Amino acid sequence: MGALSASLKVERPSDAARNGVLSVRIRKGFSGGFELAAEFEAAAGITILFGRSGAGKTTVLGCVAGLLTPDAGRIAVGRRVLFDRGQNLDVPVAQRNVGYVFQDLALFPHLTAEQNIAYGLGRLAEGERRRRVQAILDQFRIAHGASHKPSELSGGERQRVALARSLVIEPQVLLLDEPLAALDQPTQSQLIADLRSWNREHQIPILYITHSQREVFALGERVVVLEEGKILAEGAPQEVMRAPRQETMAQLAGFENIFNARVLALHEPHGTMTCRLEGSTAELEVPLAQAAPGSTVRIAVRAGDILMAVQRPQGLSARNVLAGRLVSLEQQGIAVHAAVDCGIVFQVKLTPSARESLALAAGREVWLVIKTYSCHLLQPRPE
Repeated sequence: MGALSASLKVERPSDAARNGVLSVRIRKGFSGGFELAAEFEAAAGITILFGRSGAGKTTVLGCVAGLLTPDAGRIAVGRRVLFDRGQNLDVPVAQRNVGYVFQDLALFPHLTAEQNIAYGLGRLAEGERRRRVQAILDQFRIAHGASHKPSELSGGERQRVALARSLVIEPQVLLLDEPLAALDQPTQSQLIADLRSWNREHQIPILYITHSQREVFALGERVVVLEEGKILAEGAPQEVMRAPRQETMAQLAGFENIFNARVLALHEPHGTMTCRLEGSTAELEVPLAQAAPGSTVRIAVRAGDILMAVQRPQGLSARNVLAGRLVSLEQQGIAVHAAVDCGIVFQVKLTPSARESLALAAGREVWLVIKTYSCHLLQPRPE
């Protein structure tokens, strides 16, 4: 499939539409029982669609682009309605003025970078077409590769060409389906900086699909979390990802340690309570919640929020120090993942240098240090 933006109209939309909020309210069912039911708004800037594979993220983009037709709902940019089932309105793909960068980029292999970018500008006069293409080549720093075919470009350069092709039409909305997944972090950062620079002038909504927690924090002003076709949470990344309330959200946000615990005592003057982790004698001081002594709560802790020591720490502000034994150490990418048995097994994330300096090995006695406010209380699971 060619890039969607290549076939779209290039007439400039009204200012109201260009600077408008993208409003999405859709429902679409599929054979097999999966149903997407999503309602959210995306203002100018980057809104992240986050979730597991199969959650419905790409389906949302397909409906906004017009590649998929919702069973019900409404999609609009400002006052310009793209789809409204109640009014039997469904603007054709070629008239939506939506830019779309697919995960596989879909560049035409037989065309040069310059020809790929110009492909969607066929209705413009030659002078205007050349002006736009040269401007976007310069802005995305790929003028040196204008005469090269995709196979002659680096991965980052191909990404820039795909992005430039979608932006040269001056779209009302830009859709990005995991476009940076294959790039290293410095290249990703450079591309996003160029995209933000472009959007400071154009001020359009950008929907960006990812399942990377790092990209959620690094890229988005807002995040919409999808799970099994439903919106699980939405808001600023710090609010949604740092302090999840639901267990599914905690898992998506990368909380590796989730335990049942029984409330032992409330310390209201200090805003804390003591809980014993189920199946062990390990106790944690956690933030105070509306819970009575004897009741059960769910506690989530990120592996990266746990400190490890090889001698019992003294004089700490952290209230939770647990003795344990290293069960295993495993290098995963640039991080070391450790399993520590404290009567119940904790997952801990370390740097390779920490492993070396502490001379860590399976079987070694260690202590885990956990701050009270690194312990997040989750809503009870439904019975």
